[in-house]
Amino acid sequence: MALQDFIDQAPKATVVLAAVGALYILKQSWSFLYVLLSLFVLPGKSLSRFGPKGSWAVVTGASDGIGKEFALQLARKGFNIVLISRTQSKLEALAQEIESKNGSVKTKILAMDFTENKDSDYARIQQLVEDLDVSILINNVGQSHSIPVPFLETPHKEMTDIITINCLGTLRVTQTIAPKLVKRRKGLILTMASMGGATPTPLLATYSGSKAFLQFWSTAFASELKGSGVTVQLVQSYLVTSAMSKIRKTSVLIPAPRPFVQSTLAKIGLPGGAVGVPDTLTPYWSHGLAYWFFNKVLGIFNPILIQQNKVMHESIRKRALRKAEREAKKV
Repeated sequence: MALQDFIDQAPKATVVLAAVGALYILKQSWSFLYVLLSLFVLPGKSLSRFGPKGSWAVVTGASDGIGKEFALQLARKGFNIVLISRTQSKLEALAQEIESKNGSVKTKILAMDFTENKDSDYARIQQLVEDLDVSILINNVGQSHSIPVPFLETPHKEMTDIITINCLGTLRVTQTIAPKLVKRRKGLILTMASMGGATPTPLLATYSGSKAFLQFWSTAFASELKGSGVTVQLVQSYLVTSAMSKIRKTSVLIPAPRPFVQSTLAKIGLPGGAVGVPDTLTPYWSHGLAYWFFNKVLGIFNPILIQQNKVMHESIRKRALRKAEREAKKV
């Protein structure tokens, strides 16, 4: 039977449903193809588009993990680095490492505790960068729960520290640095988020909410700066080995900071990143594929996904409590 004969004889509702189904399959196929292209083929913008070698990159949460790796890799590309984190000794050691390995690259350091939310600390940042040609801001500072915990049992200090660091700290640093980038009409603002904020994460409820906030804020802020010459992007990631994640062993889904940062710096500026979310990157290949599956196939608010998230974090909590109990007995 010819296609036209089938269309003529089939009920109109059947034809409409078939057309809708075909469009859905086409859309999903294109979405997956774009994921593959963005993760494995398409290059991002060169960092030189944001500022020349010798301009400055400001990195928060710089003394460990992902932040430290951003500082090291940007320094290798010729950027001077402003290092902001809590521990003076770690900052001094990292500054010495950067300057000893990268010739003419210079560093400046500022030790501050973001949980204190002091006006004087943000004034110190303002003073530190006042005469610098800042071209890049890496909003990496962040905090999670010490172990997965039901929201009603979350210690007040832990709850307020997470919100103060992840949300207010990121906003205040950006308000301090971004005007310099807008004034020079080019630059990059990169903010670290988490898949814990992309889909609701039971037993990490406060952390999950704080990272979800960053997604909405960063996407809105990126829209405000369209046409300014400043690129604003959020980085969605799954777990990376770090002090905050408390994971030391790498796997397919859990890279070390070095390859994660390499992939991030290689994909900046791709529209919608791997998952088609405006001004958002999911640059590491396994994270991008996982996020596509959660977002496009399951749905990020899928109750099964949320329940599995809950079960996983309940298991992590039980193991952490048993470990704490064993260590307490040794004292």
